[in-house]
Amino acid sequence: MIEEFPAVALPTLYIFLDEGGNFDFSPTGSKYFTLTCVSMYRPFTLHTELDTYKYNLIEHRITPRISMEYFHCADDNRHVRGRVFSMLAGSVPHDSVDSVIVEKRKTGPALQPPEKFYPKMLGFLLRYSVDRASQGIGEVVVITDSLPVAKKRRAIEKAVKTVLADMLPATTPYRVMHHSSRAHYGLQVADYFNWAIYRKWEHGDDRSYVTISHQIRSEFDIFSSGVRYYY
Repeated sequence: MIEEFPAVALPTLYIFLDEGGNFDFSPTGSKYFTLTCVSMYRPFTLHTELDTYKYNLIEHRITPRISMEYFHCADDNRHVRGRVFSMLAGSVPHDSVDSVIVEKRKTGPALQPPEKFYPKMLGFLLRYSVDRASQGIGEVVVITDSLPVAKKRRAIEKAVKTVLADMLPATTPYRVMHHSSRAHYGLQVADYFNWAIYRKWEHGDDRSYVTISHQIRSEFDIFSSGVRYYY
């Protein structure tokens, strides 16, 4: 028996999150930290393309890893990576991606603990992504990768709820969910976009970035003025 669901009057906005860099603020840590989100509405037509491509890789035994369980940009080989970026460029709507760029050396010591740093930057990012889509939304669902550290999970949930409660109409519900990226193409898509943005800033490599640049709506260098952020 096929379960039937009632028609939804207004669409649900899904926001998929990914990050690049690390929380090491010493000279040996990454120079930049990037936080990227992809905002999408159903139907997710790209998911069918990615699923077909994954099984083509499996059946032709040209998988980049022993078990082609999911796409992960840093681990996928150059051939697979290029094909996936081409699919993103052709199927993800333009202006669907927002990113916050943090030059970590300009971050004051008081803000460096992850439970303070991450929510602050996430708050900036969500304001960019939700502000342009706050009208005509039935619900907002924010999905991150599964987070093993409870403290970080609570900090993220607090940041998301604070920003959305402030920006959305009181009648618009919102949720925060933590899914495994292995099981969710939306998170794999966010991983690819964030990887391209991070490579551009951290390594000066924009080859993949150029392919998907039309999908990027905002790319905010939070310390572009050169001022250190202390709180």
